[in-house]
Amino acid sequence: MILSVRNVTIYHEKVAAVVDVSFDVEEGTIVTLIGANGAGKSTILKTISGLNPVASGEIHFEGKRIDRLLPQEIVRMGISQVPEGRKLFPGMTVLENLEMGAYVRTSGSRDMEEDMEKVFMYFPVLDKRRKQRAGSLSGGEQQMLAIGRSLMAKPKLMLLDEPSIGLSPLVSRTIGNIIRVINQEGVSILLVEQNAKLALKLAHRGYVLETGHVVLGGEATELLRNEAVKSAYLGL
Repeated sequence: MILSVRNVTIYHEKVAAVVDVSFDVEEGTIVTLIGANGAGKSTILKTISGLNPVASGEIHFEGKRIDRLLPQEIVRMGISQVPEGRKLFPGMTVLENLEMGAYVRTSGSRDMEEDMEKVFMYFPVLDKRRKQRAGSLSGGEQQMLAIGRSLMAKPKLMLLDEPSIGLSPLVSRTIGNIIRVINQEGVSILLVEQNAKLALKLAHRGYVLETGHVVLGGEATELLRNEAVKSAYLGL
């Protein structure tokens, strides 16, 4: 098990945003958290990254407890996050944004150059825009850059927060296909996505959150067929 979240409760401004949540991510899989806005999905990702404190419960990565560590320590262990809204450095070039993703790495420049070329293999459009400022890219290109920057940290586990938000269906599918390829090449993924249909088609396993609680969990294919999920989240 690469990630284990156990009985975690998280407060936001003295209000319980997440209550007694437990789930696992097996190595080599994609796990998705789905639910309405305000369900606590993004809060969980930020907490795994060390940006929010845990009120109770524990988070373990590769068997080691991480919920008391600093964010940079968690990144060095092998967890990177693609935040909601991309959070790029708009005044910096594509190349500079990718270099920022590798700031915690201690490996040599050749190793980082190889990983950067891999990012350009995933996203050829970024290769053409190496010297272009990130703020001038389209929404889809910015999302590609945010994923590429996360990959430059050489993660074992990638946390993806709403990667399809604000994108056209075509670009969303393109991003989804790349997420699948990244996973097939060995990166475990925890995906938060309001587009539940896209998320469940990508994932191996899913969990449904409502008002900070996990109310349902199972194989993604089973959740796609679940009548309650279809009615509430798939528009069927």
